[in-house]
Amino acid sequence: KDALRLFSEDRTGLADYALESGGQNPTATTLSSSALLQMFLLRLMNQKSPDLCSLLQPDVHPGNCWAFRGSTGFLVIRLSMRVLPSAFTLEHIPKALAPSGTLHSAPRDFAVYVRERWRAFINPRERGKLLGTYTYDQDGDALQTFAVSVSCGVLSNWGHEEYTCMYRFRVHGTPKHIG
Repeated sequence: KDALRLFSEDRTGLADYALESGGQNPTATTLSSSALLQMFLLRLMNQKSPDLCSLLQPDVHPGNCWAFRGSTGFLVIRLSMRVLPSAFTLEHIPKALAPSGTLHSAPRDFAVYVRERWRAFINPRERGKLLGTYTYDQDGDALQTFAVSVSCGVLSNWGHEEYTCMYRFRVHGTPKHIG
C-alpha cells in the first residue's frame, strides 16, 4: 500500500518545481553556441523546443528525452516559483527498457548550479553558484535523487560519442516567499 502511494506521488513523494505543468511554464534552453539563434527564434515565436520540454514532463519512455549532440551540454531551467532547493532528481529509462540494453547515452557526471532569475537578463551565459557535482549511476535505480548540501551542466556520458539523452530533471525544495 505504501509503495503504491509513493508511485502515485510521482515516485519521490516530493514536489517538483521544474514540472512544466506545475505553474508558470518553466523553460529549459540549451546555451551551446549552435542553439542560441534557435533559442532566440523560439522565444520570438513564444515557443519552446519539444525535446527540451520532455525533460520537464512526467512521461519517461524510450526515445522521449532531450537528446543533444556529443557528451557535454548545458541547460537552464526557469522554475515555476522562487524555491530554496533541497534536492533534485535525475531520471533515465531503466536499462531493461533501453533498446540497446545499455545506458551509454545517459548522463554520467554532471554539475548543478543555482542563480537568481534576474541574473539571466544581465549575463545569460553565467552559470551561477555551483551546488555540487554528481554522478548518475547507470547500474542504480532509474530515478536517482541527490541532496543539495538550478542550471545543470552534463560533463560526460557513459560512452556514447554521438549524443547524450536526459529523460527528466526535477527540482525539490521549499517555496521561498518574498517579504
